[in-house]
Amino acid sequence: MSHVQIEIRKGAYYDSVVLMQLQRALLDEPGVLDAGVVMGTDANKEILAQNNLLTEEARSANPEDLVIAIRAESEEAARAALSRVDALLQRRQAQTQSLYRPRSLENALRQLPEAEWVLVSVPGRYAAGVARDALRLNRHVFLYSDNVPLDDEIALKRDAAAKGLLVMGPDCGTAIVNGVGLGFANKVRRGPIGMVAAAGTGLQEVSTRIHRLGGGLTHAFGTGTHDLSAAVGAITTLQALDLLARDPNTRVIVLVSKPPDPVVVEEVLRAARATGKPTVINFIGYNAPRAQDGNLFFTRTLAETAEQAVRLAEETTATVEPPDTAGFAAEQRFLRGLFSGGTLAYEALLLLRGYLPAVYSNAPLDPAYALDDPTTTREHTVLDLGADEFTVGRLHPMIDNDLRIRFLEREAADPAVAVILLDVVLGYGAHPNPAAELAPAVERVRAAAASAGRRLDVGVVVVGTDDDPQKYAEQVAMFEQAGARCFPTNADMVRWAGALVQRLTLHHRIRPVDLARIEKPFAAVNVGIETFYQSMEAQDVPVVWVDWRPPAGGNERLMSILERMKKRPS
Repeated sequence: MSHVQIEIRKGAYYDSVVLMQLQRALLDEPGVLDAGVVMGTDANKEILAQNNLLTEEARSANPEDLVIAIRAESEEAARAALSRVDALLQRRQAQTQSLYRPRSLENALRQLPEAEWVLVSVPGRYAAGVARDALRLNRHVFLYSDNVPLDDEIALKRDAAAKGLLVMGPDCGTAIVNGVGLGFANKVRRGPIGMVAAAGTGLQEVSTRIHRLGGGLTHAFGTGTHDLSAAVGAITTLQALDLLARDPNTRVIVLVSKPPDPVVVEEVLRAARATGKPTVINFIGYNAPRAQDGNLFFTRTLAETAEQAVRLAEETTATVEPPDTAGFAAEQRFLRGLFSGGTLAYEALLLLRGYLPAVYSNAPLDPAYALDDPTTTREHTVLDLGADEFTVGRLHPMIDNDLRIRFLEREAADPAVAVILLDVVLGYGAHPNPAAELAPAVERVRAAAASAGRRLDVGVVVVGTDDDPQKYAEQVAMFEQAGARCFPTNADMVRWAGALVQRLTLHHRIRPVDLARIEKPFAAVNVGIETFYQSMEAQDVPVVWVDWRPPAGGNERLMSILERMKKRPS
């Protein structure tokens, strides 16, 4: 009959790799049939029970306690194995004692100040605290740890977004940043494809397939399992999409995830559309209405995702620049469309659905977004100024510019407005020279905004030909001289404006991540398991490994006090 012997070490913490190695070493001891070396969490106790290693004594262990369980052929063999624990741990310690390991994150960063990243793989109940310290020290976080409370994840990611920092995770198993693999990562060549993935093995499957097909990656950002939930709201995904949109070396974007929350899907698709870059999307199990929607390409398998990305990268030679948002004030994020043509206004509303969650109008596609008063705009608004309510006792705006100029001046004075759209229709019966009146008004309102410290963009589509009495080229030239951006089609104008305000809306929520910091030579501080330290060394990456221990010995009450003390202003 076998015998189970238990030893509990109160408040003892060891790296999970050390525990695994100790367990394996104990299994090699004479007479040992099975062994378990774990921290005393409920989940670990359940595993001990399943392996017939759980005793009443082990049930009393706390999560911060080390539980060593031995099942041996005899009580003597079990006790002999337990007596070897300290010697085995000392042998393990001797293997790393020549390595200096700072005891705090602050000291590690003093030792390696160029480190932009902190790799966190400590137990989940402590991981948020380490990640908070990293953010406080203005570092990006790769958060491998799982079992991090959802409230902590939300708070960490919101804090990071406000600071222009990334938190990849919790439960982020893999990523590639500037050619360096993090977590469980593969060696993949550099190239023009950027990835964002909420699925760890999905990222590995697609990235390695891209490599084998001859392609390569700029970066591959992991987001963690819960990022695309309604609660988290895709914070890291949106940050990563924005970053890749601004990266001139990324020509194609790949987005891979298990099925996101339906509420989040549309926001992510709008952000992907606004990048302007070919974006291959595999929301595993998501039924896209069509295989392609503008710059979005939907795939069903991971292999197809990689193949489509490589094909698009070969076809896309020019770098697609996202809309420039420099110069806009912090509160500017709204669009106003002042259309004379009802059909053009309708098309604008239809296209803007792909970029903005809600656009109000006097002629809305959805009655929920009908203006209470057609003369009073709100948030994003597209007006059909040729509708009946605006033409009673007044000439149509294709003939008379007065009403449109009045609206232009009013909307331009709104400090939250960033973009105004105008259509100008030429031809017989229309105003003989619309630009002569509208272009000076455009110049005036842009100058007034600039004097108030705001950038105001005005987009114009001129509908006509050079054979029209007003002369198409001359009309365009007057608008461009006034500072407006002219587009060959209404769709081109609306897509440009949609992408621009979508990015402004995103930047209102998050501070853009500094691309220059991401592209610096990679260096990191490792807080957690040794495997990731060794991985950095194997890739010739400068790295410091923190000799981490649970704060306050794992005492929840003392940990809470220490956390509050950190938040006090100095």
